[in-house]
Amino acid sequence: MKFIYAFLILAIPLACGGNSTDSNIAVADNFEFVEEGVDYVVQMPTKQAPRNIEQKLIKESYLRFESKNLDDTYKKLASIISASDGYIQEDNASKGYNELSRRLVVRMPTTNFQKSIDAISEDVTFFDQKQISSRDVTEEFIDLEARLKAKRSLENRYIELLSKAKNVKEILEIERELSQIREDIEAKQGRLNYLQNKVSLSTLTIEFYVRTSNDGVTVSYGSKMWNAIKSGFNGLSMFFLGILHVWPFIILLVVAFFLLRRYIRKSKQKK
Repeated sequence: MKFIYAFLILAIPLACGGNSTDSNIAVADNFEFVEEGVDYVVQMPTKQAPRNIEQKLIKESYLRFESKNLDDTYKKLASIISASDGYIQEDNASKGYNELSRRLVVRMPTTNFQKSIDAISEDVTFFDQKQISSRDVTEEFIDLEARLKAKRSLENRYIELLSKAKNVKEILEIERELSQIREDIEAKQGRLNYLQNKVSLSTLTIEFYVRTSNDGVTVSYGSKMWNAIKSGFNGLSMFFLGILHVWPFIILLVVAFFLLRRYIRKSKQKK
């Protein structure tokens, strides 16, 4: 029975008119004989499970909320960041209309990303803005690794050619190609390192603020009138102060005026 199965498997490619050597190789690749008791049966090969690929995710977040005290909030955040093995990359304080704010840019291991956000949220009643994003760069990561592998293989081939170059012209041409290949390798390696850094360390941007005055305060018409009167008085005071600064010139102008007037009168009396 086993010979019949073997004969049929070998005879099919021959009947189709194919090359005997290639057909035998194809048969050997696609089928295998398994012994069960006395007879042999043909068993289709089992498909190998696809290789598990680690997913590469870039995680980022932006949190903005109101604080009761900037210093106290900063201390709590610093404690959470330290417990998550993170660090503060940027720390900016600013003063705007009716508020004082502080902005932190934090980097921390991606494994502690969600845990840190949950810890921050426990002390915040309401977020003015809360954004969490996750970008999958697995495909780009794999593509870069494949291109780098190919470029390095090509580089090794050119290095072999360089060792076999027979004249200066060939050496210069091979070195020019090598230089271009190495530039491509450095560029792709730099991009790969950047992605690896972004994947391994997540970015949290945290902005918190305190209000310095109540919003919506209106000024009455009487207050506006009083402010206008005070402004006019201040303007008049500035005018007189300005005159005091130029008093020598004013005296000279008055003296010149009287002298000119006296000269005109004398001229009229002579006529």
